[in-house]
Amino acid sequence: MTAVLVVAAHPDDAELAMAMRIHAHVRAGDAVRVHCLTTGTPDPDGAEPRRREALRAGAVLGVGAYTFSPVPDTRFVEHRALIHDEVTAVIEDARPDLVYTHFPHDQHLDHRVAGEETTAVALAHVRALTHFRSPYSTGFDPTSFFLAGGELMAIKVEALACFGSQAQLDMRVFHDLAEVAHHQHVHRRVLDAVDPGLRYAESFRIVRELHLSEVD
Repeated sequence: MTAVLVVAAHPDDAELAMAMRIHAHVRAGDAVRVHCLTTGTPDPDGAEPRRREALRAGAVLGVGAYTFSPVPDTRFVEHRALIHDEVTAVIEDARPDLVYTHFPHDQHLDHRVAGEETTAVALAHVRALTHFRSPYSTGFDPTSFFLAGGELMAIKVEALACFGSQAQLDMRVFHDLAEVAHHQHVHRRVLDAVDPGLRYAESFRIVRELHLSEVD
């Protein structure tokens, strides 16, 4: 069993980037925890609805734990030290084998700071670290792709449907992107050899992996 920790800036970031991969980890028997650095609003009165949406999405994906930090939304730059401490505490508590987080080069400052701080902490504590892509990532050159079929894509759509407060989520767009984006990076001959039922992809950039020999 692999202990997997996904550190995201906001509710729905992890689901947008890697809901299919998260659920595949769960099905493989891995222990998956998603941690959001904010409940997704600078307004305390709006925190609980966003939290409930995220917990519902986590239940759809089957994650073992869905936790939150109290960082105000859109205020990550001013709270960088708090974010560093929160990520350190979460990693020390979860003791993950593998961490996923934002690609640090991102137009959204919250994503950028989340990616930078989580990367710095994870590199000092965890054997494996991978970046996921957000809609605002820039210069993202993926080195790993998770290919999936219609069943996992339907689960991703169901998880994202939990975020009813986020009117900007257009699953027609994300559905189409999941179907074609990897074609930019993987040669057609390689894709032709893949099961045609695996039409959808989520893309990642591996930062570090340690492979341990079983031989002394």
